[in-house]
This record gives sequence, C-alpha cells and structure tokens, in this order.
Amino acid sequence: MIKKIHDMLCSKKISCTELTQNYLNNIKKNNNDLNCYVNITESSALESAKKVDNKIKNNQEINILEGIPMTLKDNISTENLKTTCCSKILENYVPIYNSTVWDNLHKNNSVLLGKTNMDEFAMGSSCETSYFGAAKNPHNLNHVPGGSSGGAASAVAGNLAVFGLGSDTGGSVRQPASFCGVVGLKPTYGSVSRYGLIAYASSFDQIGPIAKSVEDISIIFDNISYYDPKDSTSSQILKNKKTNTYENLNKNIKDIKIGVPREYYNSIDPEIKSSLENSMKIYESLGAHIEYFDFPEIKYTLPVYYILACAEAASNLSRFDGVRYGFRTENYQNINEMICKTRSQGFGKEVKRRIMLGNYVLSSGYYDAYYKRAQDMRNKITQKFEENFEKYDVLLTPTSPVTAFELNKNYSTPEEIYLSDICTVPVNITGVPAISVPCGFDHNNLPIGMQLITKKFGESKLLNIAHQFEINTNFEFSKNLNMGVNICEL
Repeated sequence: MIKKIHDMLCSKKISCTELTQNYLNNIKKNNNDLNCYVNITESSALESAKKVDNKIKNNQEINILEGIPMTLKDNISTENLKTTCCSKILENYVPIYNSTVWDNLHKNNSVLLGKTNMDEFAMGSSCETSYFGAAKNPHNLNHVPGGSSGGAASAVAGNLAVFGLGSDTGGSVRQPASFCGVVGLKPTYGSVSRYGLIAYASSFDQIGPIAKSVEDISIIFDNISYYDPKDSTSSQILKNKKTNTYENLNKNIKDIKIGVPREYYNSIDPEIKSSLENSMKIYESLGAHIEYFDFPEIKYTLPVYYILACAEAASNLSRFDGVRYGFRTENYQNINEMICKTRSQGFGKEVKRRIMLGNYVLSSGYYDAYYKRAQDMRNKITQKFEENFEKYDVLLTPTSPVTAFELNKNYSTPEEIYLSDICTVPVNITGVPAISVPCGFDHNNLPIGMQLITKKFGESKLLNIAHQFEINTNFEFSKNLNMGVNICEL
C-alpha cells in the first residue's frame, strides 16, 4: 500500500492534502466506534501534507514515507504533543523532545494523524486497561484488538491509518496484529532506537511497525532501523550497515528449513492449529522443509518474563511520584502521603499489580529465589534459541493460542490473560526478531496469526519468508474491511 500511495502522490493522481483529509474524515466518522485514537492531530497533519504537496509541485523528489498517513502509540514521545501512556498519572504530560523514530519521520514529512490507544503503560494484552477506555477490534466491535498496541492495530486494520508504530515488550505489536488481521514486526533488540519510548521493561521493550502487508513493514523497518548514539542499547552493528530488507523480498525460499516447536502447539485453539498446518503446506509447496522438534525450555518463558519485566517496571515507574511532573493528588499532609496517594490514584489496577510483583521479587530474601534464577533461565533460553537457529532458518509458531476474545470478559485470575502471551514472550526474552502474518480466520470470522521467528539481525530473511507466504496465498487472509479509506477507490 505504501508504494502505491507513493506512486499516486508522485504522479499527482491525488494530493497529499486530499489523502490526509480523507483519513481525518474517516477517523472522525469511525473513531467513536473503534476508540483507536486518543489524540487526533488534524492541524499538524494537514501542515505536513502541505509541505509534501509543495515539494511535488516544485518537482522535488520525496522519500517513500513522505506524505504517508500514519500513527504513533501513545508511549512514543512527541514534542509539544501529549504522550500519556493512556494513564491518569500522565494524562496531561507534554514532552519537550521527540523520540528518535518520530524525529526522523517528522523531518521526512510523514503525516501523523494522531496518537493511538494502548494498555496503560503497555501493561496488558487486550487494550482494556487504558485510562481512556478500551479500543475495539474492527472485525467485530464486541471483541478486543489485542494489546498493548491495540489502538495502532485497530487503526491500521480499520483503514484509519496506513501504518502505525507500536512497542513490543512481550508481544504487544505481534498479538494485536494477529487479533486484527494485519502484519506486525518485533525487530531485533537494538535495531530500532528506543530513545523517547517511555519505558515499561527496558531490556524487553522494542519499537516495531504494524501495517497491512510485509512489503509495507519492510519499507518502514528500513526507514527506522539505524544506529542512534542517544540510545545506549542501539546496536553497534548498525554503525556501518544500512538496513535494506526491501530489496531482498523476492528471493527463492526453496530448501529453507522451518522448525516447528511442538511445545507452542500445546493447548491452542484447534482452528488456529489447522490454519498453521495449512500454512506449513504452502511453504512445503514452495520447496521448504518442515521439521517438528522439542523445545522444553519454552515452558519457563512466561514466569521468567513476568518476573523480570515486572521487576524492571517497578524500577522504571518509580519516577512517577507527583514530585517532578504528571498527576499529583490534591489532598495530603506530608511528602510520603502525597507520593502514596498520587501513585494509588494515578495508576490503574494492572499497573499497580505489576509494580507490586516487581518490588516483591526484588526485595530482600526473594531476590535470589526469583529475580536471579529468572535471569539465569533467561540466559539458558537465549542459548537454546541460538542452537535452534543453527539448524533452522526460521521457527513457525502461533502468534497467540486464541483469537481475539470478547470485551469485558471475566477472568477468575489475572494469570488467565497472561497465558495469552505464551507464544510471544520468548522472542522478547531472547531479543530475536519475529513477525506475525495473517494466515486464516476462525468460525467467528476473526483473524488468525502465524508467527515466524529468526536469529538476531535476520530481518531480511524473515521478511522475505513472510512475504512469500503472502504472495503465494494471494493476500487472501488480509481482509479489506468496509470502513476507513479504501486506496483502490481514490
């Protein structure tokens, strides 16, 4: 879609202002139903569009992402524009600087339509913990779009943006992409700058794109992946290497080896299993070799993730105390009461639960029993992934063990919803890249996602393998919904 819009702009078939206004009109029309945007930036979007139109009018060359209407998750910092993490504690927070990813896109005149809804501080799997209310799934408004980047996935699936940038800490780009029937990439840790991303768990967080196709994902990734000296976790590998996955999208995948870990297929929905088996047959018809294998360490990934991520969250979120910025309670007698009341009133239930869990595992007497053991197991899991990538080009798994569940579904314990992350968290633990691609629908016509995983900095191979699936299934699982902007009709 990005390439098509770029060609339309360059050939003057449509102006960027007209294109942008189309998206803004449809956001106004549909956002009340979807609640995917928490802040619509109409004036600045039209201002960026005007700059692009002037460049085209003067026969100046434009970058492929110039003039493309897009969104940012509301935990990615934007100068002079609210960045709330969809939390009461940051309800009126306005950053004084841009994140690196937005700074570069903004300089290249990407058109920011607005900031998208998310689980509060990216803690959730359904986009229901947002202070601004739950986002909805465009395929069925009674179902969740997934989390935590649910607003971005909903906006892209509903044709209210061409692409969105989200963050993926334990599956927060891939799982919503799966639930909404779009494509989501969690890049290699360190391949996209985290500068300006409000942290949840710093050793897990990674910004990643959500779009309608692998080709679009490839274009976006190539434009946001580079070394950033402002980010201490930015990989040195990128200093002398330009990311160029787009030119490698149409390579033959005959004789590639695809590993299928049996443990990922335990207790998944039968319709998801059937769709994945059909996807494997597509790959076999293209000459790929499929091999099932045992990966027993996977059973430890969920407890390892929640111990370590919550410990990091407890540390990162300690800065929100009402002293320096953000929400502050009105009535208090002393500084201790002020901090206690501010945090109690400012954070939602799920955020407080994870902060308390994090402080518990870091506390005296429990550090060695939980945190240290989890770090040791993280190293073992990472080593096991590296060993598997010596045998296989990619691993093929479900993105989620279930399709999008209903809004306001009652769970007897929080652990029930945490289990929906079982397929995605191993990738964040190890720092490897993974992509979710639509591969089917369940009996309710809700999308099913296939996850492909490869070794660090293997995005070129990963995206090509995913792209081959799309083109050889004729994009039949990328359902075009009857809302938002239809590019084919412009």
